[in-house]
Amino acid sequence: MWKEFKEFIAQGSVMDAAIGFVLGLAFKAIIDSVVNGLLMPIIGYLTAGIDFSNLKIVLKEATDLAEEVAITYGQVIEAVISFLLIAFFLFLIVKGLNAMRKKREALLTAEAEPEAAAEAVPTELELLQEIRDLMKTEQENR
Repeated sequence: MWKEFKEFIAQGSVMDAAIGFVLGLAFKAIIDSVVNGLLMPIIGYLTAGIDFSNLKIVLKEATDLAEEVAITYGQVIEAVISFLLIAFFLFLIVKGLNAMRKKREALLTAEAEPEAAAEAVPTELELLQEIRDLMKTEQENR
């Protein structure tokens, strides 16, 4: 069972998924820093200094015995902005990859077309045989 587990873990698809997951987490960290460090201060400046991370609806004030109970909708706004940025960047990446694939396919088909065109051009022998066949049918029709 241990051997099977090691084989499963060492398979390429599992390793590719793990690498993709780690890169995704690193990408998310970059996006979060862009959102929190660059965009949210700009948005806060444009909205008269509102800090979205501190926006909340307090349901119950903090006391000596209990912490504050609040709905922190500002964090939700930041998460939505972060999600939209990640989705937009992934869209751009996929769009670029699709454009590269189309160019590659166009190049591959362009390389294959001259070969197909060369094959479509009849040889001298084929032309002579065709002329002979036409002359035979012409004589038979007379």
